[in-house]
Amino acid sequence: MSAARNAPADESVSPLVRKTAAWAWRLLVILAAVVALLWLFLRLEILFVPVALATILAALLMPVVDFLDRRGAPRGGAVALVLLTGFGLFGGLLAFVITQFVEGAPDLVSQMTTSIEGFGRWLTEGPLDVSPQQINQARDAVIEALRGNQEKLTSGALSTAGTVTEIVTGAVLVLFTLIFLLHGGRNIFTFVTGVFPVTVRDRVRDAGRAGFRSLIGYVRATFLVAFVDAVGIGVGLGIMGVPLALPLASLVFMGAFVPLVGAVLTGFVAVIVALIAKGWIFALITLGLIVAVQQLEGHVLQPLVMGRAVAIHPLAIVLAIAGGAVLAGIAGALLAVPALAFINSAMRVLLADDPDAEEAALQAEIGPVVKAEPDEPEPNSDAI
Repeated sequence: MSAARNAPADESVSPLVRKTAAWAWRLLVILAAVVALLWLFLRLEILFVPVALATILAALLMPVVDFLDRRGAPRGGAVALVLLTGFGLFGGLLAFVITQFVEGAPDLVSQMTTSIEGFGRWLTEGPLDVSPQQINQARDAVIEALRGNQEKLTSGALSTAGTVTEIVTGAVLVLFTLIFLLHGGRNIFTFVTGVFPVTVRDRVRDAGRAGFRSLIGYVRATFLVAFVDAVGIGVGLGIMGVPLALPLASLVFMGAFVPLVGAVLTGFVAVIVALIAKGWIFALITLGLIVAVQQLEGHVLQPLVMGRAVAIHPLAIVLAIAGGAVLAGIAGALLAVPALAFINSAMRVLLADDPDAEEAALQAEIGPVVKAEPDEPEPNSDAI
């Protein structure tokens, strides 16, 4: 009895309870840190999102800049040439797509008007036997609802104007960040990682290089997959004579940068256009075309191209996209998977017992990297 009376208080608690309590307070601290980071991200979203987009664009363009740099071109000149060429190509493609849209929109509107009129005739003459008075009442109800919510619509327009201002600000920030990343991103990374203790500094830098290498592989693979999706669907729509084939293909290309769901959602827009313009048969053919392209992507392109760059389970990708969309909308859905790819590779090196072996394994998966001496910039794009 005396021994039990003198035993420390914690020894009188079950070992299972002690271990559970130890895990619980540590998990609570981690959760608090994650919540604090998310709160900071949401407060500074207009800063973090442009920087993240600039980093992804740098991963896409840096190999070209490094190639010109290795051939003796001045680094600044190489950056300017790549950016001007990229802006020229993107601007020309955008102008061509807009032109095609403007030319094809009247026919689509005419087809839509015909479809609406046919649908109205089906309502009045078909099995539903809806009277013209009921249709007019429904139309008047919609107009009245719009008038009743005019104030909300006006406030929404003002909110949209504020959003446009944020978009312009973000675009300028993306441009400036991209220029500095392409010109001296490795020096910036070396400077930022200088805040870490000397004992772990090399490991942190190796982890950053591994993450950026994975990001480069992801961007390259996603670009190829998006291009194949757009070409496949665009050619199919052009053969069927569906209006706005090129703008719809461009929409699919942009949507494919959101893995798994982006190309599917944008593809359904093509199905709707085919339904309005050509009828049910062509809409079903368009749907079959989208399914076929998605099967090609899922069974051929994703394993061969994306699998080398990003070894992440599809469930993790879906959850990352959903979480990113909830936190930051379309931008969050776009950035979720590349951020996950970066963190996955970086953490593998950071937490590995043998970082050099883990980095070598990642190089074997994604591609080799030429490591330079500490005093000289790396000659290729496989590291920050």
